[in-house]
This record gives sequence, C-alpha cells and structure tokens, in this order.
Amino acid sequence: MCRNTEKSDALMRERAALPRALVYGSLNLDNVYTVDHIVAPGETLASTGFRQGCGGKGLNQAIALAKAGAPTALAGRIGADGGMLRDDCARYGVDEAQVLTVDGPTGNTIIQVDSSGQNCILLFGGANRTQTEEQIDSTLAQYQAGDYLFLQNEVNLLPYLIEQAHARGMQIVLNPSPFETALLEYGLDKLSWLICNEVEGWQMTGAREPEDILDRLGERYPGVNLVLTLGERGSMCLENGTVYRQSCCRAETVDTTAAGDTFTGYFFAQRMAGQGAAQALAVASRAAAITVSRPGAADSIPDMDEVTNAMKGEP
Repeated sequence: MCRNTEKSDALMRERAALPRALVYGSLNLDNVYTVDHIVAPGETLASTGFRQGCGGKGLNQAIALAKAGAPTALAGRIGADGGMLRDDCARYGVDEAQVLTVDGPTGNTIIQVDSSGQNCILLFGGANRTQTEEQIDSTLAQYQAGDYLFLQNEVNLLPYLIEQAHARGMQIVLNPSPFETALLEYGLDKLSWLICNEVEGWQMTGAREPEDILDRLGERYPGVNLVLTLGERGSMCLENGTVYRQSCCRAETVDTTAAGDTFTGYFFAQRMAGQGAAQALAVASRAAAITVSRPGAADSIPDMDEVTNAMKGEP
C-alpha cells in the first residue's frame, strides 16, 4: 500500500512539474453526412448516413492533448444546447471549468464525408464568436510563464488573446484554420509555434513547395518555430534553424475529420513532456493515421496506449 502511495505521489509531482495546456477555442456540434461525392453547386444529393457528434478545433485539440498525456483545460463558450460537449470534456479528462454557457446556439458544422474519406465542412460560429475580454483576462490569470496556450481561428478576439498571453510569457501555439487574410495582422511574431497544413501555408505565403513555405514563414517570423503537415507527403518542422522531416504513416482513410487536430495535440504533448521534434513528429503522425482510419471527430482520436502499441517495431 505504501509503495502504491509513493508511486501515486511521484506521478502527481511529475505532472505538477509539466507545463499546463490551455486550449482557448471552439466547441461545435458536428452534423456529419455520408455521401458518395461532395455535393456540387445546384445539386441535390441523398445522404447514405448521418450522425451527430462533438467537435470544433478547440475541443478536438484539447481532447488530443489530454489523451496524449498533457494536463489540459479548455476555455470557450457554448449555448444551452451544448451539454454533450461538456460531457465529452469530462469523459476524456479535459478541465472544462472555463467553458461558459451563454444565450444563443452552440457553434455547429455540416460535414460531408465522401466515399474516399475526404470531407468538406460548413461552419457556423454561434457561441464561439461571443468571447469577451473579461473572460479571457479571468482565464489567463490562472496561468503563468511557460504554460502553453493553443489557439485556432474559430473564435473571436484572437489578437487580444495573443497579446495578453505573450505579456504573461506563455508559449503560444496557433493553428491558422480556417485561414483568412486578417490573421496576418494579428501579431503573429509573438507566437512560439505556428502549425499549419500545406494549403494554409500556401495561403499565408503564396508558395506551393513545402521547403519554400517554411523558408518564407521563417523569414517573416524569424522567432517562431514552424510545423507543416503535408498529408500523404508526411510532415516537417523548422525549429531553431533545423528542419526535421517525417514520412506519412499509412492507413486506410475512412474520415479525415480531426486528423490535423490529433496531430497538433500529440506533437505538443510530446514537446511538453520534453521530447525532441523528431520524436514528436513520429508520434503525432501515427496518432493522426489512427484517427483517419475511423469515423468521427473527437471520438476518433486515439489514446496514448493505442498509439504506443501501434508504434511497436517501427524504426
């Protein structure tokens, strides 16, 4: 009994020494339609399946971080119809004390998933677009220098979040999705990390080739570390002038929803635990491959044991 208590105390001390992760982001109700092909303009198409699940880039990244072992909290807003989103936080060990219920509808999406597993997403911001400076100040006051703040572009007041977190010395990670040109005026030089896919990289730089994207982003934001995901071509990381490359982990693609969020959560959970960029890329790639092999958003994200078992025997 004493030995178990000692192990528990040691684990608690180890976790307390880790930086904490705060995801300030979106929570959405996902309405997912299975279709033969993505509907064309003017076309009426019968869906072969439907399900409603929990999603939003904020929620997905928070769940991925928590499943990967990082102490994680989520801040944001939902409507009275968003109770199942709170339930998902509790189920996966995400602290949702700073998820507030407000008047109006919860953010939601219409997602089409075609026969090849590719998707298209129509997003309605709802409560996600009602963040206030007062809530941001109250939430960030609970964090300190070295803690991580994860942001996406599905909530309002991003410039204020970046400014206030930078003033506190937090490590700021931005996933610029969905991209809009206004993002380029948000003080991105204050970021610690920028993580984007090749489409977002092209939108930010005008470059098509991965190396060119990293070069241009590196020139524009010389103090910011970069991660670039490339789908079947794998992923790359530029950290402190060194480029790391990771090949794609192959998987039968069922649904690509939440794959990028899974990659983000696992990559940074590894970094927060002290692992280097190469190890973080490898683990994140395997986790994302598992996610695309099954349907859903938050529910499709694997836990760390599953990822570890999948990587056994890999170089």
